[in-house]
Amino acid sequence: MRVFLLVWFGQLISLIGSGLTNFTLGVWVYQRTGSVTQFSLILLFGLLPSIVVSPLAGAMVDRWNRRWCMILSDSGAGVTTVAVALLLVAGNLQLWHIYLAVGLDSVFKAFQLPAYTASTSLLVPKEQLPRANGMVQSAQACAQLFSPLLGGVLLGVIQLQGVMLVDFATFLFALITLLLVRFPDAKTDAIPKERKTSLWQEAIEGSTYIFVRPGLLALLIVFAINNFVLGMIEVLFTPLVLSFTSITVLGTIQSIGGAGMLLGSVVMSVWGGPPTLIRGVFGFAFLNQLCILALGLRTSATLFALAFFLFFFSLPFINGYSNAIFLKKVTPDIQGRVFATINMICLSCIPLAYVVAGPLADRIFEPLMAADGLLAGSIGQIIGVGPGRGIGLLFITMEIIAILVTFSIYRYPRLRFVEEELPDVI
Repeated sequence: MRVFLLVWFGQLISLIGSGLTNFTLGVWVYQRTGSVTQFSLILLFGLLPSIVVSPLAGAMVDRWNRRWCMILSDSGAGVTTVAVALLLVAGNLQLWHIYLAVGLDSVFKAFQLPAYTASTSLLVPKEQLPRANGMVQSAQACAQLFSPLLGGVLLGVIQLQGVMLVDFATFLFALITLLLVRFPDAKTDAIPKERKTSLWQEAIEGSTYIFVRPGLLALLIVFAINNFVLGMIEVLFTPLVLSFTSITVLGTIQSIGGAGMLLGSVVMSVWGGPPTLIRGVFGFAFLNQLCILALGLRTSATLFALAFFLFFFSLPFINGYSNAIFLKKVTPDIQGRVFATINMICLSCIPLAYVVAGPLADRIFEPLMAADGLLAGSIGQIIGVGPGRGIGLLFITMEIIAILVTFSIYRYPRLRFVEEELPDVI
């Protein structure tokens, strides 16, 4: 655990630094272009390369030393940050430079994330995996909570180039922590040597490993549903809140959500989890879905703050317990490929949500809930009519479907008993 704690702390500092750069770059682009499209392209370039590269990245992570995968990934991201900072200081920074830098950073993350996740099972005893995953979730929560707050302050004090220098310093700190430790090697005797002839063949073994184990496949579907919902919320939550209150209240609600995620991560790190982790996954998944359902019912800032807090409070448990199950059931020598497959599928759900959220809200649900809309005299009498109520109805519809699907998946015996039926590999 001492080695894991040192690596975790280095990655925590690095995540906060990366969050600072991501936040301030987005602000910089929007202030200079005034274009939501240009801003959204940053999000797109931050996702697509990682989705495309993930299968090959997972195979390479399993071939290479995972500590050096993390070292090289952090180094590449640090060099990219320095390049953008130098272009900015020279006055030559263009939008395409930022898109290229964000895309390269996405490629490095495709290697870093599966290497980091798969290394957990090499460093941490099996009974401590839920706590360790809780700590990983807490690092992400800290970045989400503190990076925008620090970024807003630092941007006015040391400007964008200063923020990027701070980010580079956090990369160096993470590198030093990785250079100070050693990782045990993953056992490779689970896969016959004659099968290791092609990188492409190894790349698809991550998905094959999951697809031939119905319990793990069903758990991945739950993961994917959760990510799709997150993508929809990311697009629609801001216009929904601004339809009835101010920007200040919106920022407060988002900060409360970040605090909920941090608290959930801390609770999970201390508690560990229930004896049967799959029950924890579904218990918090249902809480998560009920919170989004509540967002559609009333236009109340208090209700939104409470629902957003509980929504983000539940996320570390869902993600952490799911990762712990995969770490226990997947042989260490193939974990890089398996987690790369998970990242690819789950990340693919987010841009899909980006694409469908706007048209569903603007062209279907908002007109239905307008003052003279088709549903104004029926459902409108319950949840209200006017701006934002169509998004509210979309949230309600989406979560009713998600609850039914999640309940149906939970009734599937291969998933419900996955911890008993599949033997632990560590």
